Amino acid sequence: MESLKETTAKGLFWGGLSNGAQQLLNLVFGIFLARLLSTEDYGMVGMLTIFSLLASSLQEGGFVSALNRCHEVSHRDYNAVFWTSSLVSLAIYLTLFLCAPFIADFYDEPRLVALSRYIFLGFFITSLGIAPRAVLFRNMQVKQQSIVSFVSLLVSGIVGIAMAASGFAYWGIATQTLVYVSLFTGMTFWYARWHPTLSFDFRPIREMIGFSSKLIITNIVIIVNTNVFSVILGRLYSPHVVGNYTQANKWNYMGWSLINNMLQGIAQPVFAKTDEDVERQRNIFRKLLRFTAFVSFPLMLGLALVAKEFIVILLGEKWLESAVLLQWLCVMGAFYPVSNLFSNLLIARGHSTTYMWGNVGLCLLQLAAVVVSAHYGIMGMIQVYVAITISWILVWHYFVRREIGLRLWSVVSDLSPYLLITLVLMTAANLLTRSFDNLFLCFFLKVAIVATGYPLTLWLLRSTIFRESIDFLRHKGNL
Repeated sequence: MESLKETTAKGLFWGGLSNGAQQLLNLVFGIFLARLLSTEDYGMVGMLTIFSLLASSLQEGGFVSALNRCHEVSHRDYNAVFWTSSLVSLAIYLTLFLCAPFIADFYDEPRLVALSRYIFLGFFITSLGIAPRAVLFRNMQVKQQSIVSFVSLLVSGIVGIAMAASGFAYWGIATQTLVYVSLFTGMTFWYARWHPTLSFDFRPIREMIGFSSKLIITNIVIIVNTNVFSVILGRLYSPHVVGNYTQANKWNYMGWSLINNMLQGIAQPVFAKTDEDVERQRNIFRKLLRFTAFVSFPLMLGLALVAKEFIVILLGEKWLESAVLLQWLCVMGAFYPVSNLFSNLLIARGHSTTYMWGNVGLCLLQLAAVVVSAHYGIMGMIQVYVAITISWILVWHYFVRREIGLRLWSVVSDLSPYLLITLVLMTAANLLTRSFDNLFLCFFLKVAIVATGYPLTLWLLRSTIFRESIDFLRHKGNL
């Protein structure tokens, strides 16, 4: 049997490798689609994002995390989750199918009727794979999950580009999503080696519902919170404005989700396995916190540094308006995996109620701030939104400190070295390239300065996380 340390290290490795490969594919596919499609095409799909995500949250029901917390899980538990999520999602899809005309009326866009009914099929297909996904998640089978995600993304991306090139416009984006979730669900069943049976015993759901219901509410709150701009902008502005925001948010999401998904595959299971040893759990948490900062700050703040060059070179001048939005969103994205790490600890320790109310408070505060700052335009709204999101880490720390005795100074000391090094390198890169007008030259110089200066500085400062990461990649297994 592998030690928890080895399993965690391999989970991080495969999670990082998989998400890195996926984001590289997303980069390639995103460039092709952005050049083939218009801002309006992205706006059409962006208007429907919140509805699909809300429906997906309801049908998932927090069951993956609930099953992870159970000391013993049987086929009966997984089977109950399968039938519950499938039946609930079918009912939700039929409801949304009938509500499609009202959604189109809300945005004053008749084309959304057919498009929404087509896109919403995706969350029903996803619901079929919740139980086998819980099998892989509970057993920390990150490698298998990585293969599933990579293959699904590769095939769906090719389909999306082919349809966009053939003139199907926003239907290409919608089909890409459906192909992805269909392949993902089918391959998840294959690797989990699990299948449902026609035995309808829903007693396990009653045992899980107290915990999972809090996660349902929380997921809904988070989805509303993170997609509020698409709804507000879609109501107040044209699809062009929504498209620019959707494009900026897409690249920001690709960045921070790379780190977040890498940690998501191992954080909750590792915390759950060390639940009875507070000191060990605190040490693991701090090490994961340092690793998160080590990866997140240079990646996300670096993306903010080259946002203008990145957008214009890869996507074209028509997307220039989204570059400034991307810069501010990346600042928030740099801290998002840190915030999620705190949340994962609370969930693993069974505090779904704390997790729920923490997110409800954050959502209400941000919605109020967005309404108040709306007259300053989209930039004012985003800046306030970013500031509140980052500051809320202090609230999460308060709850985590009560659980494992984590001091605020420990958090600051774990995060600040990586943040300060990144900021110094960004400042230097910006100053050194200020006089250059060539976008290509500016882009590559900025990337080169940060990409070489960051590891060199960490090596000179004898960073433990940096050296352990290098050792592991050299197959020394010391992480």
